[in-house]
Amino acid sequence: MISTAAVVGSGYMGGGIAQVLALSGRDVVLADASAELAETNRQRIVREAGDYAARGIFPEDAGERVAARVTAARSIEEAVADVDFIEEAVPEVLAIKHETLGRISRSCRPDALIGSNTSTISIGTLAEGVDGVERFLGVHFSNPAPFIPGVEVIPHVATRPDAVAAVVELLSDCGKVGVPITDVTGFVLNRLQYALFGEAARLVEEGVATPEAIDLIARTTFGFRLPFFGPFAIADIAGLDVYQYCYGSLNSAYPDRFSAPGILEDHVARGEHGLKSGRGFLATPPERAPELAAYRDEAYAALSALVARLGDAPVTY
Repeated sequence: MISTAAVVGSGYMGGGIAQVLALSGRDVVLADASAELAETNRQRIVREAGDYAARGIFPEDAGERVAARVTAARSIEEAVADVDFIEEAVPEVLAIKHETLGRISRSCRPDALIGSNTSTISIGTLAEGVDGVERFLGVHFSNPAPFIPGVEVIPHVATRPDAVAAVVELLSDCGKVGVPITDVTGFVLNRLQYALFGEAARLVEEGVATPEAIDLIARTTFGFRLPFFGPFAIADIAGLDVYQYCYGSLNSAYPDRFSAPGILEDHVARGEHGLKSGRGFLATPPERAPELAAYRDEAYAALSALVARLGDAPVTY
């Protein structure tokens, strides 16, 4: 069981991860480029935890709990010397990460697990700087770490399976959803996120819509579904044969950018059209369609009420 942790890199992401770990009951040691910076950031995350508590989005005693659980170390070596798990959260520069991971892996216990919060760098590439690669894996939190539930858990080819299981269990204890995936550059989150951004940018470049209009469409149409249904569930509900037809239209207009994925074509060829056929990417039977529709309607109504209560985000176009 992971009961103690260190976070190396105490900035915005690292600090948020430290808060998450501390609020789950773990003792956490922070380290950064200097002892002074680590202590300054420790004080910041304690204040933040108190502010979040005052706003009602952290437990009432969060400030006190983070203050009691989080300490600042004088060095990376001191921080990692006797903990069960270390999360590296330094800048997304390969040389910096390799140097930091080398210092971590040479100074921690042989049984300590080491995670990296890298956003896009292959874990196998990062492992080149690690001693004891079998205990190393990606543990990719999203910004802001205290409030985004999903965490990508990315083993490389030499990672021990029990290391993945231990990290997923830790994340669950922290109220997070650890999702193991295969190691590729960009992982899942950022391959999807950047694919969406790339098409949005092309729409602006082509004069189709303004950034404001695209953001408004994204968050009030398909984006409204995403808290409840992922892309495969959405496709199954809509009908995979419908998706195939739409891909045909898109391909005729933009042949260099859109073509139906082979896996979609295969499902349709087998008559697996999604919810209406009882088989697609998912296996939800048609008789559950009324139950699914009721869930969908309640979920969207609740989200609409939340958006109305919060009002528009304070961004200016």
